[in-house]
Amino acid sequence: MDTSSAIAVLTAMITPAVLISACGSMILSTSVRLGRVVDRVRSLSDRWEEIADKGGDTAALRERQEVIFEQLDKLTSRARILQRSMVAFYLSLGMFVATSVAIGIVALTGNPRHNVAPILLGLAGACALFYGSILLIFEARLALSTIHLEMDFIWRQSKRVAPAEIVEQHKPHFVHFRRRV
Repeated sequence: MDTSSAIAVLTAMITPAVLISACGSMILSTSVRLGRVVDRVRSLSDRWEEIADKGGDTAALRERQEVIFEQLDKLTSRARILQRSMVAFYLSLGMFVATSVAIGIVALTGNPRHNVAPILLGLAGACALFYGSILLIFEARLALSTIHLEMDFIWRQSKRVAPAEIVEQHKPHFVHFRRRV
């Protein structure tokens, strides 16, 4: 193998590095998101125990329990989605590393029949990266729904305790793509 061929092979082997870096970024950000979900579950669990210890069956406590319960349900779904996306990103990372290795092996063997291996590995890695990204879109929508749930609860609570003149001055917030509560 001459020098220019060796440089071309090394250049081709380094090309998947951009996608490897992208996978690393996605893994890092998804790990942070998963950590926040776990922290939120722990916080809501503590709040649930506080409410249970207080006892009583006021409407406000009951409504708060319902909101916490619904949030815990959504957080469970979010954690599962995030875990699946992490698996997809790790799989993608492995595929891109394998693509780089396969490029080197194909260059060493010089057999044109093996040229398809790096292409298939690269495509599989790209598909896994795409799948993980789609899962994150679903997770982000679920995260937004939990935020809306809590904000709606806080808005209802605020309207109950705020003076009537303040409540009358403010119109309810409405987002055109969200159903009204």
